[in-house]
Amino acid sequence: MTERLLLWFRARTQREQYLVLTGAVLTLLVLCYFLVVPLGDALESAKARHADAVIALGETQIRVDAVKAAQTLRVAPLDAPLDSVIRARANDAGFALASVTPQGSDRVEIAIGSARPGALVAWIAELEAAGILVDRLATTAGADRTVSVQLTLKAKGQ
Repeated sequence: MTERLLLWFRARTQREQYLVLTGAVLTLLVLCYFLVVPLGDALESAKARHADAVIALGETQIRVDAVKAAQTLRVAPLDAPLDSVIRARANDAGFALASVTPQGSDRVEIAIGSARPGALVAWIAELEAAGILVDRLATTAGADRTVSVQLTLKAKGQ
């Protein structure tokens, strides 16, 4: 095959040979361009994805360490029934409880008619730090930038 191609090339005039060589060089340059440029873009994209993954890994490791630290902390047992503790803590935080329904000795279902989301999340974080965990949480947005909340809480370790 290469012999036939060489024969065909030599049968051309010198001007035609220059044109064929120029066309071959241009074709080779275009092919190289379309092979090299996408590889460079792919490399940049891979570097960006790697950097994002490293950041995500670091954030995840911090969260895992925080969870492990929280799990090792010993929380003092509650000094009163769970529903009484929840009522007192809600009152201290300024939340008006619409209902408090004990579900056994270790769970309480509560409803809050209206609460600011930021204050609610801070209160829930305080409860969790005290060993009272959220088992179920349902919120409904209100028109005045508040939420109504249905919460099921349980004492840690019970």
